[in-house]
Amino acid sequence: MEKIIIGSDHGGYELKEILKSELLKFDFEVIDAGCPSKASVHFPEIGEKVVREILSGSCKRGILICGTGIGMSIAANRFKGIRATLCHDHLTAELSRQHNNSNILVLGGRLLGDVCAIDIMQTWLNTEFQGGRHQIRLDMVDQCNFE
Repeated sequence: MEKIIIGSDHGGYELKEILKSELLKFDFEVIDAGCPSKASVHFPEIGEKVVREILSGSCKRGILICGTGIGMSIAANRFKGIRATLCHDHLTAELSRQHNNSNILVLGGRLLGDVCAIDIMQTWLNTEFQGGRHQIRLDMVDQCNFE
């Protein structure tokens, strides 16, 4: 059983709860990093919780949700070894895994309908990384010093 961590701010709370239910249907062990309600929270704090679990090796992959997905993407991608990808449809979910070996799926809770978000998540979870030339490019990114 794969363990996956999911977190959201208040803008993604409702979608997080829906996706948690879907993950449980498919026998994932789900860790909820928050938030616990629609009460306002700071997205970087939730994003960091998810990132730390992935970097520690406790979870292989995670899902982050905020209102647009933009804030969570920015916060998560500040950490080396994280490849958080904001996906809007089936194709971006598929390519984020095939070409970029995404380890965090980011969604906009105020932008996506439930059915679309579930399709994106299922596609992302079921798509394998292609490696090859894509791994060469990821290695180049990992070697960059962006300071």
